[in-house]
Amino acid sequence: MKGWPPFARPHVSSPRWRWTQNLFVPVPTIHSWGLIQLYDGQQVSLIDPLTISDWSPFKALLQDPDTIKYLHAGSEDLEVFLNAFGMLPDPFIDTQILASFTGRPLSCGFATIVESYTGIALDKSESRTDWLARPLTERQCEYAAADVLYLLPIAEKLMAETEAAGWLTAALGECHLMCSRRREQLDPEEAWREIGNAWQLRTRQLACLKKLAAWRLRKAASAIWR
Repeated sequence: MKGWPPFARPHVSSPRWRWTQNLFVPVPTIHSWGLIQLYDGQQVSLIDPLTISDWSPFKALLQDPDTIKYLHAGSEDLEVFLNAFGMLPDPFIDTQILASFTGRPLSCGFATIVESYTGIALDKSESRTDWLARPLTERQCEYAAADVLYLLPIAEKLMAETEAAGWLTAALGECHLMCSRRREQLDPEEAWREIGNAWQLRTRQLACLKKLAAWRLRKAASAIWR
């Protein structure tokens, strides 16, 4: 299957992309996905990205101004989008950020939020599974579907709570700031800043480090997404 499987796209959809660290490129800040989970309010779709070569419909969805893209704790997902497509989802809202503006901890997990709203404890036994392995097991697929099924209704509740508390504008600003920071972090020319003790280098040493760090980031990204 080289194309993109059809799926309904309503005005508001709720995608959530599972990522897994690439085991073949020794760069800890580069990630690739093993499964795409989508929920549009009516249907859960589990899509195998390893079989897709034409991503144009997906990129169009990422940039569709009429479709809100919800993620939970989506910083690393944003990294995948930038590495793969050079773009970020827009409009984008992180439900973990929304939750923090409703009085929950800053790093509140999705399972915790689901249980607080529904009383349902999500099965997290597959959270460390190998999502690049094929074929995926039925248990993996069930876990992945459950992991995204609650995202849209909970996002709507969090949006309402945040707005009622008077913090919605601030929360959306934080989501925008997350995207801006992710772009800066993945700029190859700024990659050297992620290397500890770089400030201790002399001028010529630092110049060499900057070039090496930029090359390393570009090489890793091209190896994963070529």
